[in-house]
Amino acid sequence: MGSKIWNVFERFVLFCLRLILKPVKKELTPAQEQAFMQFVKFALVGVTNTIVSYAIIAVTLFTLDHTVGEQSANKFIANVVGWILSVIWAFILSSKFVFKESEDGQKRVWWQTLLKTYAAYAFTGLGVSNLVSYISVDLLGINQYIAPVITLVISVPINFVMNKFWAYKQKDKKPEENNEAKAETADV
Repeated sequence: MGSKIWNVFERFVLFCLRLILKPVKKELTPAQEQAFMQFVKFALVGVTNTIVSYAIIAVTLFTLDHTVGEQSANKFIANVVGWILSVIWAFILSSKFVFKESEDGQKRVWWQTLLKTYAAYAFTGLGVSNLVSYISVDLLGINQYIAPVITLVISVPINFVMNKFWAYKQKDKKPEENNEAKAETADV
């Protein structure tokens, strides 16, 4: 059922994309459409990640406020717990739905990929977001409530590229491994 819903959604998104590109007479190759849909999946993981992060932060704040009492450190503790757990959530979903392992590549080492995922989220979530926020609000005078939208427009694609080409990158198998795999499939 889920794959049928996804197929309908994917066809709808690609239909809309083709409509948008039609006036400029631009057609995407199947590989470009596939890459675009991978980005859409990444964005959807990001939406669920935001919801999960908020829920974890809210539950952690509530729990801390009702166990140790309301303290100023509670919000920082909740943010850290929310970030740590939401990146694990994003890692699991991205591994399963966005950046699947290909059969012709070496197996990923999950903990290395997880550490790289944390690094990518830290870089974009802390570094890039704060830099863009500073530039847009403090230097350009953009409203502080609009700046996060600009930050997302910049940080999400950077995070996608870092995850795709660094955190989840698979090395090709050695040529002799590919020949062995081809020989095994030829025997079947």
